[in-house]
Formats: sequence, structure tokens, C-alpha cells
Amino acid sequence: MMQQTLLRCLLAMLCLTGSVRLPAQDKLDSLLPVRGFCIAAPQPAELDSFLLFIRKELAPQKVNTLILRVDYNYQFTSHPELRNAVALSKQDVKQIVAACRENGIRIIPQINLLGHQSWQSTLENLLKVYPQFDETPHVKLPAEYKWPNADSLYCKSYCPLHPGVHKVVFALMDEICEAFEATAFHAGMDEVFYIGDSRCPRCKGKDKAKLFAGEVTRIRDHLAASGRELWIWGDRLLDGAVTGLGMWEASMNNTHTAIDMIPKDVVICDWHYERADQTAVYFAMKGLRVVTCPWRKPDLALLQLEDILRARRQSSKPVRDRLLGMAQTVWSPARPFLRGYYAGAPDSEGGGNTPWNCFRQLYTAINALQKVTKN
Repeated sequence: MMQQTLLRCLLAMLCLTGSVRLPAQDKLDSLLPVRGFCIAAPQPAELDSFLLFIRKELAPQKVNTLILRVDYNYQFTSHPELRNAVALSKQDVKQIVAACRENGIRIIPQINLLGHQSWQSTLENLLKVYPQFDETPHVKLPAEYKWPNADSLYCKSYCPLHPGVHKVVFALMDEICEAFEATAFHAGMDEVFYIGDSRCPRCKGKDKAKLFAGEVTRIRDHLAASGRELWIWGDRLLDGAVTGLGMWEASMNNTHTAIDMIPKDVVICDWHYERADQTAVYFAMKGLRVVTCPWRKPDLALLQLEDILRARRQSSKPVRDRLLGMAQTVWSPARPFLRGYYAGAPDSEGGGNTPWNCFRQLYTAINALQKVTKN
């Protein structure tokens, strides 16, 4: 009922302001240029189901941007030692590329850079193979992970000043962008808790914001040399204390001033999963293009959609043009999402707060925008 009420209010609001008579697709593009979906790349055994999902679900819902969290789920030839044991082949990737091209969907592959180099008690492939890149080698992964802990360990980071790290990660970036025929790359860079560690021989004593901005700029410059753009998550560029957002959705380790140091052509994915915090306009006012990203709460996603539409309508053209749109995020492998999506599974309390329900509700509202015309 709440979703329906919000949707009716949203449509009424647009009717009152008077949208332009345009062909349906042109109108949707003018209202919400980016209509995204972010999910982990499928395993090879799930490829056929995923291709069907692209063609039968994403395309009809007018999704035009697919952020694929690939990480090491690809048979890299530049660094085969970093492949997962089971990974997508180049031929598999080309099938995803073809399905997206047929339906006007832009693919943006992601590899987590800087942070998220471990998860709980497991090292990810980069630090497992190249332990010398570890920003905090003195922090050992526990047999049983708990939060909080004495080391403030969430996820490990690589050292951005290690002289060998970029030769490796840039090779991975180039290869995956070429395989996906991508014009943009998503570097992750969220929830970076370890940066400028006091025991790192290269980073100790250095300004954490400058370290973060330096890494963003280095990655951006490498991509720009090939005509590609950089996308990242936005949390490290927000002041967790001043905004009250805290250490997860924003920075409590002084990286936030990097927002004034990074290139203005970096695209920010601004995620908030509990409240519709008004940070998208902040990013746009700072000169950065931004995409608002919900996860599992449909009511919240609809509020965020209303906010982005209102902000685009009420802002100056330079700011409006930086408010790109929305991207639904999924934080599970592809298989459980598809299973929940087609089964209509409820959340753990029997309700509708699931990423698949959020996706359905959000894109029902987005596609309803096409039906609103000026009388």
C-alpha cells in the first residue's frame, strides 16, 4: 500500500509540473538518463539464465546500464594466477556483450580496487597472490571473524603507493574492459577503512584524503588514456561526522576532503540503504556526476526516485545534467537473486524488503513516467 501511495504521489507531482510530450523512450531518457542495475557477474553455469534475464527482464524494464561486479570471475590471460578456479571465459563474456548490445544496455565491469581486498577471514585473490601489496600485513585474518574487533578489521586494502601494484591492477582493468567492450570501468573503492596506516613504510604520516584522491586520479588517468571513464562508490567522499552518516555510508577516517581533489569526470554511485539521505545534490554541486543507488527497501527506492526527479526539475542546468539517475544494487551472487526474483520470495520477516522486490517496484515507477504527458 505504501509503495502504491508513493507511486501515485510521484505521478501526480509530475502531472502538476507538466512533462513534455515526447516519444516514450525520449521522455524517459530526458527524465532519467541512467537507469541502472548492479549485480555480480554470473558463474559460467548460470550464464544462460542470466542472458535470459537480460533479454526478458532488464530490457523490457528499460534498464540501460548494467554494472557487473566481475572481480576475479574472468579467465584473465594477463594474470592467470588471479583467476577464480571457476570463471567466465572470453566467449561467455561476448554472449553477455551481445545480449546487452541488442537491447541498448551499456556494460560497466567492476573490480574492487584499493579496499575490499578481503572478506571476513578470506583474502581475495590480489593479496593472496601478491601479499607484498597489503597495506596492513601485520593485521592477520582471524579464524573466526567478528565485528567489532581489536584491529578494526573490516576488509583489507592494498597499499596505493606500492611500486608494483598498478602494473598488475591496470593490466586486469584493461583486459576486462576490452573483453566487455566497455567505455567505463567501476573501481569500487567503497568502505576503505585501512588507508595511510601508521605502520606502512610508504603511507605512514601521509594525508589520507590525498592518498585516496591520488589513487582515484591514478586509476582515472589510466582509463582516460583509452577513452574510458571511471565510476566509483561515493561513501569515502562524505564526512561521516558532519552528516551523521557514520563510518559505513561515509568516512570517519578523513578521506572526505578528497571530494575536492579528484577529477570532475569521475561518476559517483551514491548509495544509501536505510534513509533517503540528500547527498546526490551535494555531489552534483561539487561538479561530479552522480547516480543514486538503492538496495532492498522499495519504499526507500521510491523516495529516492522522487528526490532525483525533483532535484533534476528544480536545479540549474549544470547541476541537473550531473544528476544522472538511478541504479538498483544487488549484494549477492546472481543465482540467489534470480531464484528470489522468479519465486517472489519474501524477506526474512516475511515482508517485501528484498532486492528483487525493490527492483520491481522501482522500475514499475520508472516506466510509469512514460505515461505522464502534459494535457
